[in-house]
Amino acid sequence: MPHKKDAPMRSDAQRNRERILEVALAELTLRPDAPLSAIARKAGVGQGTFYRNFPSREALVLEIYRHEMRQVADSAVQLLEQLPPERALRAWMDRLAEFAMTKAGLADAIRLATSTPGGPEKPTHTPVTDAAELLLRANDTAGTIRPGMTPDDLILAIGGLWQLTPTDDWRPRATRLLDLVMDGLRAGAPRADA
Repeated sequence: MPHKKDAPMRSDAQRNRERILEVALAELTLRPDAPLSAIARKAGVGQGTFYRNFPSREALVLEIYRHEMRQVADSAVQLLEQLPPERALRAWMDRLAEFAMTKAGLADAIRLATSTPGGPEKPTHTPVTDAAELLLRANDTAGTIRPGMTPDDLILAIGGLWQLTPTDDWRPRATRLLDLVMDGLRAGAPRADA
């Protein structure tokens, strides 16, 4: 008999879970220490339903983080289908910046959730790293970036995004920063006319 976790979720249970995640994302982005009871109430579910889906604050926060990172990562494939590799990479970096700034409260909630002794570890950036790898390889193949760039190089280069203050007018500064990163990636590209 399959383990209960492996069984498909009933459609109403899936809707409840998605509604909890949607409400929790909004609430935790605004207030990292939002009470779980308030999240359950706004999601229209009882405490039992809430805790069946997310037995702890940490489980909820980490699931939101994984979900949001998957969305940012999945956008890389969509962008490559719609745009030339160089423009897809730049558009994806804009989406990552948007995520970083609009979900700053979520970052605080993740820090709170992962700072408890014996609690879960801070999640890795694997989906984002995989997306960066996909975009870099497409650009490498097209000859629009310098050879040998790695996802870690790109993540380190755009790390300045996390130093921006989301309450300020961060967009012009993020644009300048990401333009600078793109200029650096293009320097030494085989197809310098791209």
